[in-house]
Amino acid sequence: MTASPIRRFSSGRTDDGRLDGGFLAKRLAGATAYRRIAGYFRSSIFELIGEEIAQVPRVQIVCNSEVDSGDLAVSQSAMVRRLNEASPDLASLLVRERYRRLDALLRAGNVEIRVVPRDHTFVHGKAGVIDHPRGKSCFLGSANETRSGFAHNYEILWEDESPEGVAWVEEEFERLWRHARPLSEGILIEIGRAAARVEVTFAETPAEDVPAAALVESPIYRRGDQLQPWQRAFVAKFVDQRERRRQVRLLLADEVGLGKTLSLGACALATAILDPGPILILCPANLAKNWQAELQQHLGIPSAVWLSTQKRWLLNSEGELFGRGVEDVVRCPFRIGIVSTGLLTADSTERALLLERGRFALVILDEAHKARRSRGLGVREPEANNLLDFMLAVGPKTRHLLLGTATPIQTNVGELWDLLEVLNAGAEFVMGSALPRSPWLDPERAIPLMRGETVPERLDDLWEFVRNPLPPGDGPDAPLFLQLRHSLDVDAEAHISDIACSALPYHARAALEHMFDGGFFRLNNPIIRHTVLRKRATLEQRGLLARIAVDVHPDPARPLTDYPPVGLVGLALDTSLAFDQAYRTAMKFIESYSRRVNGGAMIKSVLLQRLCSSLASGLRTTRALLERRVIETEANVDEFDVELGPIPDSETALLRSIIDELSRPGVKDPKLTAAMAFLTDMRTGDGSNRRTWLEHGCLLFTQYYDTALWMATELSKMLPNELVGLYAGAGRCSRFVGGRSESETRERLLGFVDTRELRLMVATDAASEGLNLQKLGTLVNIDLPWNPARLEQRLGRIKRIGQRRSRVDMLNLVYRDTQDERVYEVLSQRMKDRYDLFGTLPDTIDAAWVDDEKKLAEQLDLYIDRRKGARNAFDIAHEDTVDPDAHTWEKCSRVFSRDAMETLLKTRWT
Repeated sequence: MTASPIRRFSSGRTDDGRLDGGFLAKRLAGATAYRRIAGYFRSSIFELIGEEIAQVPRVQIVCNSEVDSGDLAVSQSAMVRRLNEASPDLASLLVRERYRRLDALLRAGNVEIRVVPRDHTFVHGKAGVIDHPRGKSCFLGSANETRSGFAHNYEILWEDESPEGVAWVEEEFERLWRHARPLSEGILIEIGRAAARVEVTFAETPAEDVPAAALVESPIYRRGDQLQPWQRAFVAKFVDQRERRRQVRLLLADEVGLGKTLSLGACALATAILDPGPILILCPANLAKNWQAELQQHLGIPSAVWLSTQKRWLLNSEGELFGRGVEDVVRCPFRIGIVSTGLLTADSTERALLLERGRFALVILDEAHKARRSRGLGVREPEANNLLDFMLAVGPKTRHLLLGTATPIQTNVGELWDLLEVLNAGAEFVMGSALPRSPWLDPERAIPLMRGETVPERLDDLWEFVRNPLPPGDGPDAPLFLQLRHSLDVDAEAHISDIACSALPYHARAALEHMFDGGFFRLNNPIIRHTVLRKRATLEQRGLLARIAVDVHPDPARPLTDYPPVGLVGLALDTSLAFDQAYRTAMKFIESYSRRVNGGAMIKSVLLQRLCSSLASGLRTTRALLERRVIETEANVDEFDVELGPIPDSETALLRSIIDELSRPGVKDPKLTAAMAFLTDMRTGDGSNRRTWLEHGCLLFTQYYDTALWMATELSKMLPNELVGLYAGAGRCSRFVGGRSESETRERLLGFVDTRELRLMVATDAASEGLNLQKLGTLVNIDLPWNPARLEQRLGRIKRIGQRRSRVDMLNLVYRDTQDERVYEVLSQRMKDRYDLFGTLPDTIDAAWVDDEKKLAEQLDLYIDRRKGARNAFDIAHEDTVDPDAHTWEKCSRVFSRDAMETLLKTRWT
């Protein structure tokens, strides 16, 4: 009788309860090859058998990646996340040697590791084949290639030396190996960095190294992602200007979707380390908690949000509160405090207290374009609004000042100069002094020079532009400016010269002669020096950002047969007789009300836009009007709270008629039918990526909570096995299954999207700024805001860094024969560039234009021409300042302790 080729091993049957020494190390001694199906990839993968592995000429390991195929093209962040499961401070003590061994093995060249995309298969089985000069053996069992797997856990293994058994495991291995991908460069870098990691103090770290030391172990890097090249370039520019000028004044005007929040937040982190004093972030109220969450989740920065109604500080997302009254607005418990700009536009106590307190280390203003002067028709002298007034007052009280906006110019180039004036407050090196008045403060004089259209004819005229402010000794023509400053005998701190042109020394005059070139001031002017604007198209052309096209549906160039049968008539949805009658009755109500009461236009905007959003929203709004209830403004919707006074019986009858029509049995909303059909029947994408919209993941946007709640509820009923999310701002987040909902936190909803557990998110415009939802590949606009900028912000939630699709889809739903159809007809004719749909559209549409399609088209064209002129006057190209190989912070091994960072950032304002 021959011996069985199978041998069985159990950690429970060994003297020490371990399998590493008793099995694997012995089998690898003298081995010529080792192939392993190992399950998860962890930093401890070779911890116990590193020496034995190093002696094997060829080692191949295949593991899970926890990443879909599409995401493998973007990053292997989930794998880095698993590598970094331990806190960095703990890792420095416990597992540094583990990383060193792993790094040495991977660099030696005899070890190759590949990972299998999650959507191909989930590798759970464990097996291996070991080649020896005397033959092969294979083993199968429960153990992973980890310390716990072979040394701590209860595990069992079966070893098989039969040719049939070995061949079987080899076939399984080869099948997985063919579908697997090599480890990314990012994972190899992280392993090498962790192997060399050492903690340093704030005091011993040069300023230029602070961002890397502070950020490399922040959550975004430990997840395997990182700041993008243009984000790193902005932070580096901030630190460099701080070193050169001691003050920083910058306007960040990157286009939508390029991550301004993280750029500004990283600067706040650097400031907290480098400079004493409070840090104040100002933003619209609906973005305050988004800012707080972004700082914590991506950069690991604790911050506090001022709750204007409760007069207390909210400390991160735990709900912990600090403060006992309005006076505590200047006693923030953390270094970084976030305050709503709404408090600054009103004559609030908080506004006065913030202006009265001492100096700030840094003030950041988000959505900075809202600080401006009025320049409407009939305005003789532009007047600063309250937000601009506040910023002009706070400028001299802060060391550093950063402004962020994607739209520095909306309709008038003067709006840009408003922001530059803010930067210049307390820092006249930006735009020059008011007495004597710098010519750069006058856009009518400065713009032609910037555009190269005019050149000063006399040296005296040119000297006026150069001397106030004096250019720093850096930039495109640094040697020329250094020569000028040296000849004037002024130091780097000087920013204004009072020397008359006739008294200039010879070398200064010689330097000025070089500036008569017509193109000189296009690259050398105060605006360029203090404004950073990255255009998506420029970054795409340089290969720094994936180019993402947008396919708009319905497309008038495509036959309706290309779309699911949802009752499309041209670009609009066919409607029921009940809706048509309700819409006509609403118009009658508006006409009657407008004859009696001033402000009928407001009622028209509120009622018709909500009726055009959904039947559910129209019904709820009409009932609120009938019952004289206040119709509250939704976040990010440009309305005022509306409350009707007494109305006559004739108008009451019209409101009741609207409710009766919309409440008829059997009346269905065609928007639900269309959304469902596109989710389940419409397929887009190329090749193997051709999927339904639901499979791509879909974000459905609306202006109104009533519409969002209705859509989320109904979709979850129609897709009972699908998790549906609802995001409507802080405190109004839910998840739905089978039509039933439960409250959910913002963070968990976004986490479900990130892991692709949630493929369907319904959101109000509260989500149109500050949320990253690029794991979703399609967008449905349930309604149409009369604000193309809002549409652009909606699209920016998915058309952003990390989107794995090269073309995303956008569906716009409007009802037939309504004002929304007229608006969309005109807008769609101007949305022709699939890569830049909204580049020339205005930010707002006046309600008065909507009544007449021809008038709307004429006004849009006039508006677009004005906007083009404003943009052409200030078309900054920063493409040459973004080096993807610069500031490789992910390689930084000299890092700050997270405990030290936490202590520093949780210091109270004094």
